[in-house]
Amino acid sequence: MISSLIPKSDSIARASSMYARGMTTREIQGHLEEIYGIEVSQGLISNVTDAVVEEVKLCQGRPLEEVYPIVYLDALMVKVRDEGHIQNKAIYVVLGVNLEGQKEVLGLWVAQSEGAKFSMNTSALMKFPR
Repeated sequence: MISSLIPKSDSIARASSMYARGMTTREIQGHLEEIYGIEVSQGLISNVTDAVVEEVKLCQGRPLEEVYPIVYLDALMVKVRDEGHIQNKAIYVVLGVNLEGQKEVLGLWVAQSEGAKFSMNTSALMKFPR
């Protein structure tokens, strides 16, 4: 049962965030119970993370605008679980501002480290003119 101290939508967001950071469903279950006193089944956690994955796939498959007058390229260094080990990796974010002024995440890429060649490689992947 979800604790009344944390709204259900907030606990789902927390579980999704922990999953995205590489925690297993069992680790998420233990963390929620230990820190927040929330008892959540691994099945519920799996259902939530499966729903998030579907939303991500829909977002990734959406058509992009023809023109983004402003495009930001940046990297965020995060700790990622990779083959049972925690490693620092660069998560590259491409953010575009469309003609209506709305910001859109155009893409996310994971790399071993941050480097200057990122913008050139990303431009080619996104088919933006250089």
